[in-house]
Amino acid sequence: MTYNSDSSSSIVRLNIGGRKFCTTLDTLTQREPDSMLAAMFSGRHTICQESEKGHIFVDRDGKHFRHILNWLRDGVIPPLKDSEYAQLLQEAEYYQLLDLSFVDFSYACLKTVFFSRANLQCAKFRDVDAEASIFHNATLRECEFTGANLRGAVLAGANLQSANLQDACLIGCSFCGADLRSAHLQTADLTNANLEGANLEGANLKGAKLTNANLKGANLQRAYLRHVNLRDTHLEGAKLYGANLLGTIR
Repeated sequence: MTYNSDSSSSIVRLNIGGRKFCTTLDTLTQREPDSMLAAMFSGRHTICQESEKGHIFVDRDGKHFRHILNWLRDGVIPPLKDSEYAQLLQEAEYYQLLDLSFVDFSYACLKTVFFSRANLQCAKFRDVDAEASIFHNATLRECEFTGANLRGAVLAGANLQSANLQDACLIGCSFCGADLRSAHLQTADLTNANLEGANLEGANLKGAKLTNANLKGANLQRAYLRHVNLRDTHLEGAKLYGANLLGTIR
């Protein structure tokens, strides 16, 4: 059967791994037009229904699908147990729902979670444990990472403009080519972090630990680096024009 995309208010019945759901075509297609669900019901694809009750079968665990639907309806993710966040995000990845802007993940355990290319603008990650998670090319503008554990996380190519990473554990993180303009990195631990080619223009690094950090080719123009110890930091080719280096140890 092919759904008619002109019937946007049509009722759609879904069977997700044996659990039955009822929603509308608008819900499945409007908020996330580039998602797998929107594509399924765009009218461009033929999809099979169960013969008895007209449900569309999707071979996934239906445990969290009600949260997927509520996100599509209202843009809200409910408070969950730590282990359930990772499960829900895995389902969101499968359905290609990548707009997670303004979501509050604070205090959750998000170790090794895949956020690559997701829109997380203004999301809150206060005190989360996101060790070794993947934020490659994600949009993280104005995100709140205060006190977060991001040890070994991959943030290469991410947009972190004006993000707050104060007191965060960023040991061994990859920020290659990331946009950290005007980011707040006060007292963050960037030991062994790779910031090669990153844009840190106007960033505040007061009190940050940069032991063995790689800042080769980084843009540090007008960055605040007062009293920062740069003795064991790799700065070859870095741009420091206008940076505040008063009291810096080099």
